[in-house]
Amino acid sequence: MEPLINNKNKENDNLANQLNQECYCRTLDRKALNSSLQNQLSDTTDNPIGANELNKLFSATPVFVPKTEIMTMMRIVEAIESAARLQSYQQQVLSWAPKIAAFNPGPIGAFMGYDFHLGSDGPKLIEINTNAGGAFLNVALARAQKHCCHPSEQSVATTKMLDGFEEAVTSMFIEEWQRQSATAMPNRIAIVDNDPKNQFMYLEFQLACQLLQARGIDTVILDPSELNYVDGTLTAHGKPIDMIYNRLVDFAFENSSHAILKKAYLEGAVVVTPNPHVHAIFANKRNLALLSDPQTLRSWGLDNVAAEHLKRSVPITRMATQNDAEELWRTRRQWFFKPVAGYGSKGVYRGSKVTRRVFENILDEDYIAQTFIPATERSIKIDDVVTTRKVDIRLYTYAGQLLLTAGRIYQGQVTNFRTPGGGFAPVFQV
Repeated sequence: MEPLINNKNKENDNLANQLNQECYCRTLDRKALNSSLQNQLSDTTDNPIGANELNKLFSATPVFVPKTEIMTMMRIVEAIESAARLQSYQQQVLSWAPKIAAFNPGPIGAFMGYDFHLGSDGPKLIEINTNAGGAFLNVALARAQKHCCHPSEQSVATTKMLDGFEEAVTSMFIEEWQRQSATAMPNRIAIVDNDPKNQFMYLEFQLACQLLQARGIDTVILDPSELNYVDGTLTAHGKPIDMIYNRLVDFAFENSSHAILKKAYLEGAVVVTPNPHVHAIFANKRNLALLSDPQTLRSWGLDNVAAEHLKRSVPITRMATQNDAEELWRTRRQWFFKPVAGYGSKGVYRGSKVTRRVFENILDEDYIAQTFIPATERSIKIDDVVTTRKVDIRLYTYAGQLLLTAGRIYQGQVTNFRTPGGGFAPVFQV
């Protein structure tokens, strides 16, 4: 049976590649999407939705991915999370993390995000995120799709995920709460980010707020400056805050403006998800050097099957240091340089485009060098002209379970929401 399975997988791969190159269907029903978003946010007084904002966020074109590749990506996620549970792994990653990361109050991190490029030899992990944005937006997008020329719009598994998304998200936040608190439910959740109304993802914060409110959990959107902490109680505008859905990119609460949140968190007065411990275990980019070293992981107790998945899927990663300057410069075309503490593709450089001056700056900062993995390509039509765009695939997960699969279509060296025809894209499984 194995050859038949392999042949079927190859057929699916070939079909996905063909559709990504030759199917130009615009499957997004923008009217349905706009109506859905407007209806969900009808009770808000500060609704920022406009055509320009939506066009930046959402591509009209789907991305085709073989079902077998989704399964492989989930096995990679399982292998990563198995490695992250190893005592020696945790000791190592905490040794280079900020001091606050040693505090582990229990939550395991809402909305983990695993980003992949797809290649001829299988999915390659590009990045792990603990505050992965876009899930609520991608659910709305996936529910506003028209028919395509190929009957693969939504698989049974995808439809099941979409139908159960609200329940899964509510259960996720309740489980995160119960991992730290003895009571059954949080009374009030705050979605926290700096200057949230001016964040590009503010629309998503509103959707998250509406979802949790509809499930009976009082939810607000706050800037950290609105928090107060007195006598062991965290409040905002006179009302207690039990739990924080953390969207800050200050992963260790090092900014002075986050001092109140930091104190309440360390004293166990509020449940925070994702928190600094989870970020240190999973999303510190330096950890990719360990995840791309299966020999070390095996010596720490990772089973051979998981180690093989990581060997095949995690690009070789190393710290970019002055000690290796000559070799890294000579082989720079094979590397992608990323800041250890970076986020949102800021400060990243493709080695083939890096100048000597920038390279020297990289060596003076905390950067990783990750083997360059070309992005998947998708052909789309813009004004009846066929053009090629890049694609990556994101899995949103919780506790190793898949919540949602989404694509991002873009142009340039990193993902962005400035590309004509680009943005979040639904994944059609074949």
